[in-house]
Amino acid sequence: MGKKLKIAGAPISWGVCEAPGWGHQMGPNRVLKEMSELGLGATEFGPAGFLPAAAEERAKVLKALHMEAIGGFFPIVIHREDHDPLPEVLEELKSYKATGAYELVLAANTGLDGYDTKRPELDDAGWQRMFTNLNRIREACDAQGVDAVLHPHVGTMVETLDDVMRVVKGSNIKFCLDTGHMFIGGTDPVEFSERHSDRVAHVHMKDVNAKQAEKVRSGQITYYEGVCNSLYMPLGQGDIDMKQIVINLVVKAGYDGWFVLEQDLTIQSEPAPGTGPIESARQSVAFLRAIEAEL
Repeated sequence: MGKKLKIAGAPISWGVCEAPGWGHQMGPNRVLKEMSELGLGATEFGPAGFLPAAAEERAKVLKALHMEAIGGFFPIVIHREDHDPLPEVLEELKSYKATGAYELVLAANTGLDGYDTKRPELDDAGWQRMFTNLNRIREACDAQGVDAVLHPHVGTMVETLDDVMRVVKGSNIKFCLDTGHMFIGGTDPVEFSERHSDRVAHVHMKDVNAKQAEKVRSGQITYYEGVCNSLYMPLGQGDIDMKQIVINLVVKAGYDGWFVLEQDLTIQSEPAPGTGPIESARQSVAFLRAIEAEL
């Protein structure tokens, strides 16, 4: 009997994003039903406004669509001296209690709009403030039975290899291994999955077109332009060894958490039924199930 992979969906794979002006935003009924059609029984929450803000209403929507709540991406400012992030976290955790969710996926927000603005530079005191806040958030989440993980992300305060390694050494927070954002930021996700598997508590699966990633990394194009031009590919069709990441985590390290399909994309209008983002997601699910069959 082989190992069973826990595969979930994320609304961004259907173009649903928190960034202003991202494109057409599909509604939860269609997105979650299409996830279900692909055999995905669990989802991340998506950005503010995708699901109801009120915790009990959010729980009702997910229950009606037979969808388990994992948790979700939560951009938050954690580096500024004049801002305490903990009240926002505790407010967000109300929806976790109501829905049974358990993964708070933090991103170290710059405090600026979008992912293509120049981020602030941190001095040593700023980094220490971030580490302290990450540890505080982890402890508050632990007390409520929720795992807090940090998601390195293009255009945030934790983006580059140097940023990632600072957090590895300076904080006890665990990570969401986002294969795409780490790759674009200069961290080898295959190597990270092998050398730091003990710090991986959640996984976002993205395959990447390396040529487009280099254009984003060098500033030749913006992140948004990259996403609009096939920066992310269905799993197995890009330049990351996705199979080796699964092997490193599941076979070598005993990881039993979620592999979340999180292929950022943009759409400009509502797709015809049976078309659109579901097509790429279907290919990615098939790729992971083929790996699963070999484990």
